[in-house]
Amino acid sequence: MHLTPGKLRGLRRMSDAHGVFKMIAVDQRPPIKGPIARHLGVEEAPWDQVARFKRLLVETLEARSTAMLLDPHYAIPHSFDVLSPARGMVVTLEDSLFEETGRGRLSASIDNWSVGKIKRMGGDAVKVLAWYRPDAGSDVVSLQRDYVRRIGDACAHFDIPFLLELLVYPLAADPHQTGAYAELKGKQCELVLASVEEFAKPDYGVDVFKLESPVNASDADGSATVQNLFDEMGHLAGRPWVMLSAGAGKAEFKAVLKHAFAAGASGFLAGRAIWLDAFSAYPDWVQIRDRLRGEAAAYFQDICALADEHAASWIAHPCYGAHGARFRPADSSFRHVYRDLGDI
Repeated sequence: MHLTPGKLRGLRRMSDAHGVFKMIAVDQRPPIKGPIARHLGVEEAPWDQVARFKRLLVETLEARSTAMLLDPHYAIPHSFDVLSPARGMVVTLEDSLFEETGRGRLSASIDNWSVGKIKRMGGDAVKVLAWYRPDAGSDVVSLQRDYVRRIGDACAHFDIPFLLELLVYPLAADPHQTGAYAELKGKQCELVLASVEEFAKPDYGVDVFKLESPVNASDADGSATVQNLFDEMGHLAGRPWVMLSAGAGKAEFKAVLKHAFAAGASGFLAGRAIWLDAFSAYPDWVQIRDRLRGEAAAYFQDICALADEHAASWIAHPCYGAHGARFRPADSSFRHVYRDLGDI
């Protein structure tokens, strides 16, 4: 894998000087909107309440992160002015509303947003969550693959890193039904691994994977059996990858990270494991802020220390060759992306 200037620059801005990603997700919508709406007894959470919490997350935690993942609906319009220019900014492109077809889920991008728009507004990377099951209906599988491929092509065109998140979800016949953005109970590791294997193919253009644990977080017990699954996932990814928390508790997510780092993960992109306990104090905004500054920040520092000690540098990933990730001006990819600069 060769890196063009925009992709290399974006990846550097998302990580620390040693090539480790310590990123916080602020793009969640249903996990924040749902509790607020239930507390207020309304169908739809007020925009200002959701946006206020996201701004608090940026204000209290961004200084300790290497990058923040923001969404266009709430976080960007209400937090863009407080995000430090020293932090990387990853922007989510997929809509939180997906189509449940009965044969599987279909992802879609947020209305009036695109890879080009994210690039123009200064984003350092594009993140997309693709609901994917290799055993879903063949038409759904094909459409999901096409969707990811289009995003990858656009990221190559606009020379911006593509961060792909994959989540296995329940089909209609499965026993554990949920529409929540949470880890699927009774997870089948073979589905997780097969999904990674598919999207590691070069025609999807993925630069970094954001991956779920191949086993339920509660089963990340430090055993050799579980470690072998993480090792296989890292091998299949074939490029830098980070762990997502998928709503796991603090202790469970830390156990997952130990397996992931041993398998070559280059860090994490996590949200609820860090801030969900603080959010449970809603609508007490003073307590939320205090808990974000206290227990959430302390936990974040704890997993950052774990990453500093054990995570693999993305810069040295074998996919970039013996000399690691670097820009080679003579690459045909450079000439392709920038061949028409004289027309600007």
